Amino acid sequence: MLNRLSLRGQILFTLFVMVIVTLCVGLVGIWYALRVDGIMNTAVGRSYAGTRAAEELTIALVTQKGLTTYYVQDHDPGWLDRLAEKHGNFEHWLAAARENPLPPEAEAILRDIEERYVHYVATRAQVLDYYKHDRFADGSALHKDIRQQFHELLDLCQRYRRFHENTIATSNAEIAERLDDLRNASIAAMPLVIGLGVFLAWFLIRHVLQPIRRMAEEMGYDRSGPLRPDELTTLGSRVRSLLEDVDVTHTKLRRSREHLKQSEKWALTGKLAAGVAHSIRNPLTSVKIRLFSLGRSLSLTEDQKEDFEVITEEIAHIDSIARNFLEFSRPPKLRMQTVSPTDVVTSALRLLKHRLESYEVQVEHSPGAALRDVQADPEQLKEVLVNIIVNACDAMGRGGRIVITEEEGYVNPLGEVVTIRITDSGPGIPASRRNMIFQPFYSFKEEGTGLGLSIAKRIVEDHGGWINVTSRPGEGATFTITLPVREEGKWLRSS
Repeated sequence: MLNRLSLRGQILFTLFVMVIVTLCVGLVGIWYALRVDGIMNTAVGRSYAGTRAAEELTIALVTQKGLTTYYVQDHDPGWLDRLAEKHGNFEHWLAAARENPLPPEAEAILRDIEERYVHYVATRAQVLDYYKHDRFADGSALHKDIRQQFHELLDLCQRYRRFHENTIATSNAEIAERLDDLRNASIAAMPLVIGLGVFLAWFLIRHVLQPIRRMAEEMGYDRSGPLRPDELTTLGSRVRSLLEDVDVTHTKLRRSREHLKQSEKWALTGKLAAGVAHSIRNPLTSVKIRLFSLGRSLSLTEDQKEDFEVITEEIAHIDSIARNFLEFSRPPKLRMQTVSPTDVVTSALRLLKHRLESYEVQVEHSPGAALRDVQADPEQLKEVLVNIIVNACDAMGRGGRIVITEEEGYVNPLGEVVTIRITDSGPGIPASRRNMIFQPFYSFKEEGTGLGLSIAKRIVEDHGGWINVTSRPGEGATFTITLPVREEGKWLRSS
């Protein structure tokens, strides 16, 4: 049959037979393991629980012995309290013994224990009643009777325990028998697997390695010297070297293309940044000066003052964006100070109040209780939050909900951190785009520059933290900002 197959077919057939044999042995082992586990979980487990209950029943019963006599002797009510306690213990373990299903024989013994114990308790109560009413003769006669009942109950408890001990011994014997069967099956399968392995080795040597050796000998020498004895290793090393050269060349080519595209983008960014700086920063300066003058000369209501402050802050924000766009290729100059993350979030929401109202977006801000301060640049950190919230508004359109939560924690290797999470109810971010949103010049919006999230990522990383995003299509997106909590004076500023 093997002669009719190709070389590949013969090798695969031999491997298939070896796998089938090994699989059968493994399945038999799993089946026996499940059987043993079933025995352990059912018979043995229940029997151990039953043995424990039987021992506790015996202890609870034995500790009741003599308490009635002690009470008759000195009429100390403490003996009755101890008797009630031991009675409660017996009732507890009697109920525990009934929690697991029991064989008919064990059920009958336990039922007999329960009935006799009820009769024993009733008789004991009658004895105590006789003694309390000074009917000593009747009490003494009945007292002898409950002693007999006590010994009968004790014999039943011990019989119940022996039943479970016998069950455990029987189960252990069955487990040992199953393990012997499994060992015998494994021993029987080993010669077959070894024989198949030897056959496969002979087959590979004769039909694979020897033809390769003959082919290598006919090839003679190459420029790297004579062939090594291991022809497969030689062939494999040459193929790997070739593949590595191709892979390295392809990687270098791809990187060169990426660097070229990036260089073109940087050049365009430089020109655009210069134009923005010369076109809008001077008019913005003039507007800020005039607004300052108007703010000092006009009498404004509280609402108008708030609107005036928002306008001033928005103009300052535009100026900050222009400055950041111009300095995008240079590391930012952080003005570190001790700030409250909650205050920064509140300031960003106040700055975006009118935008959020125009988009009809509901914002739920849950500040962390007694959140620790961090060392950060509040303006740049606020810019991160503004970028994320504005993107969320654009993604949700009109309506929607933004939830902002803050909390403290510990994350390796940063140590103690403050975490700010911004969750929106938008359409979410597809998985194919999730790893690209922080890249420069990548944007979902046609009019977007694609710099907002890349600047946000750089700002957070310059603060020693990180930012990431999680999202499911149709379930919104969550941006998580993690900032380390560092003591003032111990900040290591990035270069």
